[in-house]
Amino acid sequence: MQQPPAIRFDAVDQVFQTRSGPIHALQGVSFDVSHHEFLAVLGPSGCGKSTLLRMIAGLLQPTSGAVEVFGMPVTSPRDDIGIVFQKPTLLPWSTVEDNVTFPVRHKTGHVSIRDRERAQELLAMVGLEGFGKRLPDELSGGMQQRVGIARALHLDPDILLMDEPFSALDALTREMMGFDLLRIFAKKPKTVVFITHSVSEAALLADRVLVMSGRPGCIASQHVVPLTGPRGPDSMKDAGLLDLSADLRARLMTREAA
Repeated sequence: MQQPPAIRFDAVDQVFQTRSGPIHALQGVSFDVSHHEFLAVLGPSGCGKSTLLRMIAGLLQPTSGAVEVFGMPVTSPRDDIGIVFQKPTLLPWSTVEDNVTFPVRHKTGHVSIRDRERAQELLAMVGLEGFGKRLPDELSGGMQQRVGIARALHLDPDILLMDEPFSALDALTREMMGFDLLRIFAKKPKTVVFITHSVSEAALLADRVLVMSGRPGCIASQHVVPLTGPRGPDSMKDAGLLDLSADLRARLMTREAA
C-alpha cells in the first residue's frame, strides 16, 4: 500500500468574511509535499502563503476542499507539527532554556530533567551551546531566531512550518542561517514548508519551489531545484540554480504586475 504524502492540499478555497465583504484568499489550491521534502513557497504579499501554513498547523479550516497530514484530515493543532514564526516571539522574562522547553511545559505542565537535557542538545545543534541561562534581550536577532528554531524542534515534530523566519535579519546573517538550517536537517531530516519572499533563499534551500499568483492565491507554477548533494556558498554559483532564480524572478514580477 502506497504511503500517503506528508501534506496534501486538495482543491482548497479560503474565503474570509469581513465588514467590507468577502475576501477570496485562496482558490483551487492543490499540491502534495513528500516525506522529508523541503518545499519553499514564493508569491506576492497577500497571496495566501501564511494562510497555507495556518491550515497545515490546524489553526484554520478551509472554506472548501481538504487539507491532510499523513493521510488524515487536519482538524486541530498537532504535536507532530512545529512552527517557526517571522519573529521568534520569545518570553522576555524566561531564560533561553525555558523558552526552548516551553512547548512541553505548555503541553504537560512539567519539564523533566530529560527535557532540559534535550533543550541543551538542541541549543548546541543551532550553535548556542552555553547560552541556556541567558535572557532573550542578551542575544542578537539571529541568535533569538535560533532559539525559536530550537523551540520548534523540542517535541521532535515530523513537519516544520517556517513563515519567513529570516526576513528580519541582515543579508549575511540570513545567508548563514540558511546554511545552518540545511546542516540541522541533514542530521535530523524533516518535512519543511518554508515561506519566503527571497528568490535566492528559496532556490538555495528547497528541493522544490511553488510560485503563487496574486489574490485569490493559487499555484501558478512548480519548480524542482536542480541541485544535488550538500549545498554551500559555492552552490550559489551553480548555473542551473542561477537559471532557476532568473526564471522565478521573472514569474514573480509578472504575477506582481498582473
